[in-house]
Amino acid sequence: MNAVDILRNQLLGELELGIRSMEGLLKKVQVKDWEYQPADNMRSLKELAKHIVSIPEVDLHIFQGEDGETIKKLEEKYDVLESAAEMIKAMHNGFEAYKSYIISLSEEDLLIKKTKPFYLEEGEIQAHWLVEEVSHLFHHRAQFFNYLKQLGYDVTMFDLYV
Repeated sequence: MNAVDILRNQLLGELELGIRSMEGLLKKVQVKDWEYQPADNMRSLKELAKHIVSIPEVDLHIFQGEDGETIKKLEEKYDVLESAAEMIKAMHNGFEAYKSYIISLSEEDLLIKKTKPFYLEEGEIQAHWLVEEVSHLFHHRAQFFNYLKQLGYDVTMFDLYV
């Protein structure tokens, strides 16, 4: 195995950890708490959860250069999810699609192929988007964790590394 494959596998492993730990956090949520919103200018717990579980699939399509209207329609698929179980299933499906795409890339494509999201002027290489994916998921997972802390859930750093 070469260095590029090692790095790709490490980043996918981190992403998988984020998915797995997010599943554990979602399973802890009591139905009565889904509408919790820390401030008027922030998402509710359920809105945040739906955003997080959409990240793998939606970002995959964004990073592949899909237009804004297509992305909006894709996000609507996640807006109708109601239960933690539905969200977990959708998140895993999206992750498998994302992972399959990243694994399918040749070393050259991972390091050289540029794609441009609809919201940027310039594109980036696929390795950049893989790092961006890990960062995006972990950023929002931390928000979700903090919401649960604010609600008094018994969550610790160990919930983040399962």
